[in-house]
Amino acid sequence: MIPVNQLGDPAVRAFVTAVNAGDREAFGAALTPGATMSDDGTDRDVDDWAEREIFSSHGHMDVEAESDGGRSLVADYRNDTWGAMRTAWRFTVDDGRVSRFETGQA
Repeated sequence: MIPVNQLGDPAVRAFVTAVNAGDREAFGAALTPGATMSDDGTDRDVDDWAEREIFSSHGHMDVEAESDGGRSLVADYRNDTWGAMRTAWRFTVDDGRVSRFETGQA
């Protein structure tokens, strides 16, 4: 497992830190205005998805591997709704913040 503070991309590091802390404010700050995302190939509303999959269900990422300069991750993701699953994450970063993320089962 890769400690969060050792993730290679600072924007992705801020994103994962916010997810693991359940910190809505830090999560919002890690994203650009109008950031987009997809889950298993389907675009979702970021705010609705984050509330359901992260905040109200206590989401947590344990990063196993990173590539693409830290903008692609494989992580064990768990929450109270779905339990634990191996997931892949790909991030687009603009001006030091995440403008898009894509996640799905790995």
